[in-house]
Amino acid sequence: MVFAVIVAALFRWAFIEPYKIPTPSMEKSLLVGDFLFVSKFHYGTRSPITPLQIPLSHQTIWGTETPSYLSWIQLPFFRLPGFTNIKNNDAVVFNYPPELDRPIDQKTHYIKRCIGIAGDTIEIRNHLALINGQPLEIAGKQQSSYLLQPSTQLNDRFFKKRDITDFYPTQKGYLVHTSVKIADEISTIDFVKMINKITYDDPAFNPTYPKHSKYPWTTDFFGPLYVPKKGAQIPINENTLILYGDVIKNFEHNKNVVVKKYQLFIDGKEITNYSFRQNYYFMMGDNRHNSEDSRFWGFVPEDHIVGKAVLVWFSLDMEGSFLDILNRIRWNRILTWIE
Repeated sequence: MVFAVIVAALFRWAFIEPYKIPTPSMEKSLLVGDFLFVSKFHYGTRSPITPLQIPLSHQTIWGTETPSYLSWIQLPFFRLPGFTNIKNNDAVVFNYPPELDRPIDQKTHYIKRCIGIAGDTIEIRNHLALINGQPLEIAGKQQSSYLLQPSTQLNDRFFKKRDITDFYPTQKGYLVHTSVKIADEISTIDFVKMINKITYDDPAFNPTYPKHSKYPWTTDFFGPLYVPKKGAQIPINENTLILYGDVIKNFEHNKNVVVKKYQLFIDGKEITNYSFRQNYYFMMGDNRHNSEDSRFWGFVPEDHIVGKAVLVWFSLDMEGSFLDILNRIRWNRILTWIE
């Protein structure tokens, strides 16, 4: 038994690890209740940072709130060679960067689509993602929010027939999350007065990164923002510290970092030009208006990357009773490759 656990733990660390989709941020590309295999060797297996951990656990001991690891020893990060690099539109699993109180490999797992790789300049203009000034090809099954106004009350069957799982009644109709194709089809129905895409252009409604008045960006009008690349150098001034000060302080593994309005000090020495020590990535969910992603909390550092999502090996509709489990299995999603 001990031998089997050790082998399973080593395999999980080095090659493939299963994950479950808990939130609708990637709908309809990935559904709540999808069980995935995530490849560690695509981008290169990451070294364990907290080696004192109960095998096959993450954060806590199963069914309890007791930590499953000890942070007394934390090893330096390194990554074994992979056979590919992260590319634009890859579905990537990573550790959630804002959880600064946890070791890197014990932070919560997130899955998003990589919109910008290191060295890119990301911009969003009226919903459209631009990379280095060029429109990014749409991958997966991208969704946005729409305001639907029918002339009559709609039932659940209307939405289920059109594979709409995120919908909420409002005073003006229904707020729905769906694709452009489905929205166009709904617009042709005779009892639908209108269905309009919602645009978030008020920075006060939902502040985005870097949450500063100098950069009043929103989820649909964002950037341009440079994604840091290892070795790239930036001048230190008020503007760059607003955008990258927290990155330098929290993720670059520098000692004694002090960030002031116009100045950066590392280990007591003032820095006027800074060279980044690792690559960063900009992640977004396919469910554009129902995703907590880089638009809100910033970049994903290289050492937070876990692996590439490659296969849905099982899928289960999380709503319904246990007795109806056969009907809850999404048979058409089992053993499907992830776009």
